[in-house]
Amino acid sequence: MPRVALTATADETTRREIIEKLRLAGARRFITSFDRPNIRYRVEIKEKEKDQLLEFIRSEHPGQSGIVYCMTRKKTEEIARFLQENGLPALPYHAGLDRDLRLRHQRDFLEGDGIIMVATIAFGMGINKPDIRFVAHLNLPRTLEGYYQETGRAGRDGEPADAWMVYSLADIVMLRQMLDTSPGGEDFKAIQYRKMEAMLGYSETARCRRQVLLGYFGETLEDPCGNCDTCLGNVEVMDGTVFAQKALSCAYRTGQIFGVNHLVDVLLGKDTARVRAFGHDRVSTFGIGRELSAYEWRSVYRQLVAAGLMRADMARKGGLRLSGRCHPVLRGEEVFELRKDPSPSARKTGKKSLKKEGAKTVNVDAESFAFDPDLWERLRSLRGELARASSLPAYTVFHDSTLREMATRLPQTLEEMLTISGVGQAKLEKYGKLFLEEMRKHKEETA
Repeated sequence: MPRVALTATADETTRREIIEKLRLAGARRFITSFDRPNIRYRVEIKEKEKDQLLEFIRSEHPGQSGIVYCMTRKKTEEIARFLQENGLPALPYHAGLDRDLRLRHQRDFLEGDGIIMVATIAFGMGINKPDIRFVAHLNLPRTLEGYYQETGRAGRDGEPADAWMVYSLADIVMLRQMLDTSPGGEDFKAIQYRKMEAMLGYSETARCRRQVLLGYFGETLEDPCGNCDTCLGNVEVMDGTVFAQKALSCAYRTGQIFGVNHLVDVLLGKDTARVRAFGHDRVSTFGIGRELSAYEWRSVYRQLVAAGLMRADMARKGGLRLSGRCHPVLRGEEVFELRKDPSPSARKTGKKSLKKEGAKTVNVDAESFAFDPDLWERLRSLRGELARASSLPAYTVFHDSTLREMATRLPQTLEEMLTISGVGQAKLEKYGKLFLEEMRKHKEETA
């Protein structure tokens, strides 16, 4: 019996398992590249996630479609409501919503312009909206496979798009806890732990993120991509062994039952009532960490947990405990490399606007023309009206890249319109005169 096995995203281990289970050892394998060069991968440390998300959307993707992934149904509705209250067209989507409401939200997202879907991972399978300009994660995904699939829903039209994520120590702790308490045998858990470690490694890397991501799927990218935050931001890596030793020692000296904020207070020598109440102003690690800020010490602890040198003891309200893997670092037998997180203010000043850079990625023939953003918005508005009148997704009228080229090359005749990428004879006959008229009106009004 002829058989074919297809998968969109699978690492080498999963591919071997498919071959074994389906007895396809002699079958030919076809593996295409996992690279999506138009997607910019970005990871930030979570501080005030709502404000960070709002600033990201407003400054880099105003009026554009995107997906925001959240871990829980409650958070999905909370974030959607927050975005709505701040004037953004956001819709929630999760398995707990009424089926008709879910379908209506999905239809609005697919057919509308600039809608933001806030969703759990229940959303996305079968979604083929080409003009999604960003995918944001407000929690760490469990695996790189899941992350790759979810971020891959952005930029399917080939135009620039963002894969943006924020995470914190709490996300790492939650992932580990979920795995610890999940059903399944030891072999299954061992595989899941390896997948989680790969996700954490990607999040904390100082290397090109695209190289790390593609390497996980067995693909080699020879040179750094130049289109991720680590390539663009010159991330600094330093020997953090001494800082790691101080952080680990502080947790040990205080009994391995306290959370990161208390440990940071002890390292900084803060004279707080809580520090005095436990006598931690008298431990040897009190005040030995004044060379770093509280923000930097929280980064050290996050990276220690991500590297598996510490664990959160959920039976003791998340107190940080040392793991067996920390001893070589404590003894100075192993170097602990520390990624230096940019400060919040440095991140704000160092951001590049994807919207501005996207204007440069027009058809090569259009480089000698000037892009008109006001005309671009008018053409998008016209497209939206036509799509709604016919109950069609907006991108089926014209893709964003086509409208961008119109707003750059400014065709004045049907013949010139036909030279625009994405305008064929059928669309020319159906929409050509309407869009030419809109461009003519814009020219008269701005003359």
